[in-house]
Amino acid sequence: MGASKSLQTTSEHDFEDLAERTGFSLEQIKNLHKRFQWLNNHQETLRREDFEKVSHLSFNPIRGQIIQAFFDKRNFGKGEVGEVDEIGFEQFLTVMSHFKAPNKKITEEETEAIRTHKLRFLFNMHDTDNDGTITLDEYRHLVEKLLSTCETLEEDTAKAIADAAMLEVAKITVVHMEPHEVYEGITFEQFQQILKGIEIERKMNIRFLQMDTTPMRCGK
Repeated sequence: MGASKSLQTTSEHDFEDLAERTGFSLEQIKNLHKRFQWLNNHQETLRREDFEKVSHLSFNPIRGQIIQAFFDKRNFGKGEVGEVDEIGFEQFLTVMSHFKAPNKKITEEETEAIRTHKLRFLFNMHDTDNDGTITLDEYRHLVEKLLSTCETLEEDTAKAIADAAMLEVAKITVVHMEPHEVYEGITFEQFQQILKGIEIERKMNIRFLQMDTTPMRCGK
């Protein structure tokens, strides 16, 4: 499998079309296209191994989830599921649009739409089996990954912390449960409630205008 559509030319018309669909400015798109070409040595598509050039990403404990997000069809905005082996510039730009800072002069309705868009992206990143929930195993795996950078914690301690964190989330998200019911995980609606007090629409962004062709930083 490969990218369904790649950018064949770099004309101003192509960039204008992408700007209209993604909300990026022409300057941001040109910067990101330079980054795209730098990552894949001026090829038409980008593969997972190309992200090895992003030096700072190697220190991120969830680097695998970050890279996978670029190849997850759910993040391409076309209602598809599954994954691809390589992406074109359009897909790269679409995934990067999840990190675009919103315009300061937008309506409350537009702000909420951007927030939902970004939360869905984060949810997809951790719903690794695409079953509509972040399960105990997925959540435990995430917490253990994040704790893996702490050399003083033993493996059993990390697992205990992950289990305790999941139980705390369960208390917050499930108000009424029958004794026989089993907590299966966090749904997207519950995920939204958990992050209700965080301005994710403004905090989850990258300063595109300051980007050049030096290694970009992701995820921290």
